[in-house]
Amino acid sequence: MVRRNDQRRAALVDAAIEVLAREGARGLTFRAVDGEAGVPAGTASNYFANRDELFTQAGARVYERLQPEDDSLPPGLGDRESYAQLMRELVSRIAAFRTGYLALLELRLEATRRPELRKVLTERVRADVEGNVAYHVASGLPGDATAVKLLILALNWLIVEQLTLPDVFSEAEREHLISEAVERIIGPE
Repeated sequence: MVRRNDQRRAALVDAAIEVLAREGARGLTFRAVDGEAGVPAGTASNYFANRDELFTQAGARVYERLQPEDDSLPPGLGDRESYAQLMRELVSRIAAFRTGYLALLELRLEATRRPELRKVLTERVRADVEGNVAYHVASGLPGDATAVKLLILALNWLIVEQLTLPDVFSEAEREHLISEAVERIIGPE
C-alpha cells in the first residue's frame, strides 16, 4: 500500500537527493533514505514501490527545486554585460544547490541504465530548454534559440567544473568565462 502524505513524500525525495549527492546511485537505498530523512526504518518503502520510482521522483524533484522563486527579468538586459550578469547569477543560484546538481549528475548517469528515468529526465530537460528559449525570445534578449542552447551547454559544464573540481578555475576566471561565453555566443551588438 502506497501512502499519500505529500509532505512526508517530499521529505523522503529530498533525502534521496542528499543520498545521491553524497553516496551516488549505488548508495540510494530505502534504508539510506530513511536514515537521511530521520524517519523509522521501512518508511520509504511504504511510499515508493521500488528504487526505480525513487530515482524517477528524485529526478523530477531536483528540477522543481532548481527553479527560481521569481522568474522575472530585471530591467535593462539588452546589453551584453547585463546579460552576462544574469548568467553569473544563474550559475551562482544553481551552484548554491550543490547537492541537487550533484544528484542530478548521478541521475543522468543512472538514466543510461533505467529507461523510465531516462524518459522523465529527457522530458524535463527538453521542457526546460524549450522554456528557456521561449522566455528568452519573449523577453527580447539578444541572441537566437541556438545561442540560448549553446549558453545552456556551456554554463552547465562550468557548473559541473565548479561543483566537482572547484580549484580548476578561480572565481574571477569563472566570471570572465561567463562574460566571454555570452559575448561570443550571442555575437556582436
